[in-house]
Amino acid sequence: MNYWLFKSEPSDYSFENFISDKETCWEGIRNYQARNFIRDNIKINDEVLFYHSNISEPHLVGLAKVIREAYPDHYSWNKEHKYYDLKSSPDNPRWFMVDIKAIKKLKRIVYLKEIKQEPKLSKMILLNNSRLSIQPVKKSERDLIIKMSNN
Repeated sequence: MNYWLFKSEPSDYSFENFISDKETCWEGIRNYQARNFIRDNIKINDEVLFYHSNISEPHLVGLAKVIREAYPDHYSWNKEHKYYDLKSSPDNPRWFMVDIKAIKKLKRIVYLKEIKQEPKLSKMILLNNSRLSIQPVKKSERDLIIKMSNN
C-alpha cells in the first residue's frame, strides 16, 4: 500500500462535502507530475490524507482510500467544463483521475504549522514542493501525522 496527500481548497470541495458524498472522482488535475502519480503509481486501497489548502491555516483533516485506479478525465473533453483541454481527447487522453472513498475525519486537525515544527517531517514533500496537489507520503510520515492527530 502507498500513501498520498491530496489537496483541496475547502471553498471548492471540503472534507465535509466529501464525507457527505461518501465517494468522489478526483478530477481536474492539470499538473504533469501529479498526473503521472495518478496514471502510474496510485493503486486501489492506497490511503489518502485529505488536506485543506489555500486557506489561512492549511491543514490535514481526514482519511480516504482509492477505490478506482486511473482512468481518463473525461471533463477535459467537455468544452463547457472548467477543466476542458483542447489537446485532450478520448483517443488521446492527456489527463487522468481516480476515485476515492471517504474513510473518516482525523481525531484532530493537523495544521501545516505543526508539520513544519516536527523535525521528523522536515523532508516531507508538502514542505518542499508545496504547490503539488497530489504527492506521495512515506509510511513513517503518515504514521506520525496520525499520531499527532490523536494527541
